[in-house]
Amino acid sequence: MKKGKKWKKYGFEFLSIFIAVITAFALNNWNDNRNDNLVEQKILTEIRNGLEKDLDDVVVNKNGHSDGIKACKFWRNVIMGNEVKKDSLMQHYFNLTRDFISIQNISGYETLKSRGLELLKNDSLRFSIISLYEYDYSILRKFEEEYTEMQFQESYFEKINNAIAPNFIFNELGNIIDINLPIDLSKKEQNILLSYLWKIENNRNFISFFYAEVEKNIKQVKLFVEEEL
Repeated sequence: MKKGKKWKKYGFEFLSIFIAVITAFALNNWNDNRNDNLVEQKILTEIRNGLEKDLDDVVVNKNGHSDGIKACKFWRNVIMGNEVKKDSLMQHYFNLTRDFISIQNISGYETLKSRGLELLKNDSLRFSIISLYEYDYSILRKFEEEYTEMQFQESYFEKINNAIAPNFIFNELGNIIDINLPIDLSKKEQNILLSYLWKIENNRNFISFFYAEVEKNIKQVKLFVEEEL
């Protein structure tokens, strides 16, 4: 009889310890999940704020390339001897070979990678974020800063400037105020300059299309993030 009571006592103690261990494990797991959720929310907030700034930069650069395309059209008319409005001369001179850099706010994404991408429980959201930061931003940065044909200032400014600068009219302060038209060019010189403008305009059109796609993707990812928050 005493032996039976001991087994009951031991069984009760074992059950109590088992319940305590399971409860502690469940509580610890709950705390971990709660902490992960808080970290996820914080990182997503940082990513959203970064995307807002990225969107502003994309719009500025896209508009800049659009101005560059207008400049190509202006100088094509100048080179071909067509009538132009000279009050926009300096604007188009400045914009013709202007380059841009791609500024991307990646601190939120880098934090996410350091904590582990699996922190994001939403698979679609995780894929969209990875695609934007690892593909879209990477390609955009390479186009703007590394791809030789997109380095307009380095590739074309000196060549074009050598042909048009002798026709500029400067004031006493050395500022460009006008241009003598028509520009005196041989057919060979004209064709070479027109080929430069063709290259610049087509490359700007190409990257403008990519900027439009990236802009759309940023807005989509930002929407996904806001829905998750």
